[in-house]
Amino acid sequence: MKRILLQAILGGPPDVGKMLGGEEDKDPEAEKEKEEERQEALRQQEEERKAKYAKMEAEREVMRQGIRDKYGLKKKEEAEAEAQAAMDAASEGSLTRPKKAVPSGCGDDDEEEESIMDTVMKYLPGPLQDMLKK
Repeated sequence: MKRILLQAILGGPPDVGKMLGGEEDKDPEAEKEKEEERQEALRQQEEERKAKYAKMEAEREVMRQGIRDKYGLKKKEEAEAEAQAAMDAASEGSLTRPKKAVPSGCGDDDEEEESIMDTVMKYLPGPLQDMLKK
């Protein structure tokens, strides 16, 4: 009754009573449905966003592959896999990890040692050379 009077006096919509602090009809089912609809809309937006970015990434990958083909490049994963396979093949049958390559000029090389001795021998006098050769 109050609501009807307020509407008649104010000439407003039926919700004027609620706006003025009157009774509010709360329906938990309606609120629950609204929340479910909102959650579904968020899920749908997220799926659309993921699909959009997946499509963009696929297009980028096509472009990358074209560049790789044009310049004869390999994918980073493929290059790493080949390097790992080569390392595994080199150390197959070994119980220890593969040794690192020793750069030239380092380590115990007999050839290098002989060449150093030959160089030293050139600068020694004849009798000293004969003595060291024995």
